[in-house]
Amino acid sequence: MGKTIFVKGLAWGLEINPDEVCSPTFVLVSPHEGRLPLYHVDLYRIENPGEIFDLGLEEYLDSGAVVAVEWGEKLPADLKEGALEVRFTDLGQGSRRIAVRRIANTHWE
Repeated sequence: MGKTIFVKGLAWGLEINPDEVCSPTFVLVSPHEGRLPLYHVDLYRIENPGEIFDLGLEEYLDSGAVVAVEWGEKLPADLKEGALEVRFTDLGQGSRRIAVRRIANTHWE
């Protein structure tokens, strides 16, 4: 649907060769070094939410790196806080709609 192409664009903006970016489906996390580090994460194969914490995403998020997560709906709410959510909608005939929103504070107050 364009998720990896979108991450290639992020890579280009971070001065990373976009040709180095591919879908991380089988490795789960693909690190790339550029102006800022980029971690390309694919949670598609994650079935147990506890596995997400084993990936070390909290460390990546706290480091100031750019973390692009495919299948981000599988992330625990506290890891989504303050993130940008990018949604792709297939409009047919090779067209897509891209919607972007910031995820607000997810904690009850």
